[in-house]
Amino acid sequence: MSRRVGSEDENMLYPIAILPGDDQHAWGVEVPDIPGCFSAGDDLDDAMAMAREAIEGHLEILAEDGSAIPIAQRVTVHAANPQFAGCTWAVVDIDVTKYMGKAEKLNITLPGHLLNRIDAYVRSHPDQKSRSGFLATAALKILQSA
Repeated sequence: MSRRVGSEDENMLYPIAILPGDDQHAWGVEVPDIPGCFSAGDDLDDAMAMAREAIEGHLEILAEDGSAIPIAQRVTVHAANPQFAGCTWAVVDIDVTKYMGKAEKLNITLPGHLLNRIDAYVRSHPDQKSRSGFLATAALKILQSA
């Protein structure tokens, strides 16, 4: 699982820890990268669908408050935590661009050779869509690891 930020949109793969349910209990879900984000479902599929709703709801509240969008870490980071022993892991792919605020125009200066390489890359990778999309994706990748 090497992709945390996607190239088509700015997607994050949020790991979810799933505790199995039984006849008496629902399947529980916790999103370790988003404090306080929990959910549940009647079965595994329902639990995963409800996790998406919980994540999107939390991110919407954070965006309304002007808070930073939590960075999704790798499953490996969380699976090593004894708090999640015995959990099943999955990831939920979330497009975080809608929680990052309105697009703003800016004027930047780049060396011509670098700009030509960026434009060539964007032309040969249609999933990038634009020079701006490429630069935003590259910036998010760097900021995630900071």
